[in-house]
Amino acid sequence: MGSWAKLKSTGWVFPTAVLSLYGFFANCRPAEPFLTPYLIGPYKNISEEVVTNYLFPIWTYSYLAVLFPVFLLTDFLRYKPVIVVQGLFLVTNYVLLCFAPGLTAMTFLQFNYAVVTSTEVAYFSYIYSVIPPERYQRATGYLRSAMLTGSTLGATIGQMLVSLAGLDYFYLNAISLGILSIAFLISIWLPMPQQGMFFRGEKAALGLRTKGQVEEEASAVEEVQDAEEAVEDGAGSGRTQGAGSSTGWCSLHNVVYASRLLWSSFRESYSSRKLVYWSLWWALATAGYGQVFNYIQLMWDHIEPSSTSSVYNGGVEAICAVVGAAAAFCVGHVKVTWDVWGELSLGVFSAVGAGAVFLIGLTSNIWASYAGYVIFKASYMLLITITTFQIASNLSMACFALTFGVNTFVALLLQTILTAIVVDDTALGLDIITQFIIYGSYYAAISVLFLIRGMYTACAHHCHPKQAMDQEQKEDPKVEMPSSDRFCSDHRQSSIRDWGGQGVFRGSP
Repeated sequence: MGSWAKLKSTGWVFPTAVLSLYGFFANCRPAEPFLTPYLIGPYKNISEEVVTNYLFPIWTYSYLAVLFPVFLLTDFLRYKPVIVVQGLFLVTNYVLLCFAPGLTAMTFLQFNYAVVTSTEVAYFSYIYSVIPPERYQRATGYLRSAMLTGSTLGATIGQMLVSLAGLDYFYLNAISLGILSIAFLISIWLPMPQQGMFFRGEKAALGLRTKGQVEEEASAVEEVQDAEEAVEDGAGSGRTQGAGSSTGWCSLHNVVYASRLLWSSFRESYSSRKLVYWSLWWALATAGYGQVFNYIQLMWDHIEPSSTSSVYNGGVEAICAVVGAAAAFCVGHVKVTWDVWGELSLGVFSAVGAGAVFLIGLTSNIWASYAGYVIFKASYMLLITITTFQIASNLSMACFALTFGVNTFVALLLQTILTAIVVDDTALGLDIITQFIIYGSYYAAISVLFLIRGMYTACAHHCHPKQAMDQEQKEDPKVEMPSSDRFCSDHRQSSIRDWGGQGVFRGSP
């Protein structure tokens, strides 16, 4: 019993295995590819227009409202409680889908799922607070593989049950409810981390920063301590009592110190013009991807109504997962000078994505629409992997976590603007075909922007290589990282493909 308790508290295998199991079961949802047919079918009996222009936009607005508070609470509460809440809300989601009738219940369901998606950052951040840095690469691979396996298996099972067994969509939701209940129970077994990435001990936090940041943050610590001592002296408190209050989890010292760490990480993350360009593509493209992902089932139902035709949504999603994983895997084995050709690659493959979205919106053939979606999703996963690699390989893990959160927030803000203007029935409330034409035009604009920037960068490097190199060194300040973070930066190059294509935006529960 003693060795088992020690394994749970200090080993890396146990938390990685439990979190991988949770990720597998939490993403194994046979009913997810068939959400739209279920909502507009006889069980919920909601019209396609209401689902498109009223119901799904609620998820976008709610996600934007809760994302930033959840991001801060995730680190403050040390990840595990947030993961448990995610599992609980996933269960609640499918309870509502199975047993709650009416539009009001489905409206609450969209808010409920917004909480689920906003807590995904906890899943990807938890493991780095409980295992040693030398295990980051292997653990990240296991977690991502578990998610991909779960989503692929869930989509495949759902398609087989619908196509071969003729199972009703209600029973798919009931099966998903059972699987997610298992995921919730598994989440309770996760060990509780001792510290967060920002709300952590003073010495541990100082060890992750640059030299300039260390001096600035040390000064901030002294200022906070002086302020606390002044308050304690005024109240007649002793030095022992003051020391205890300054180290509490909710103390003024910890909160102010974490705020300074957040601000320092933000400045480090966006101090390089090159990283700003990569982050810009991340935000712009992810906003468009979120819209396509959210409304693709409605597009398919418009081309071939699910009430009169066979539905292969699950098979398409399973193929997308496999093709996307293969595309992300290939990035780690392709030798390209990304500083020269990276932005041009973003432009070229964004053009491929734009063409695929136009195909989805303009074709009347369901199989052509399926193929367009596979091409679009594969190109996005390929590019988001390259982008993540370029950003993460130049930052410490704490800065990357913050950059991930900021980029996601900006992407969601852009997606909310798109939803409010294009989809919401209080504004334009456009039909599904016109929406996809706009999304294709949006991706075409991204493509043009990065093709121009990419050609400029490539020409500058080939015409004036020394001048371009000097300019890069001037723009990109060197970051002094401790050995553990340097290990992460070096080894993240071969493992960053596991971050690529992660399902941050899931417009349907």
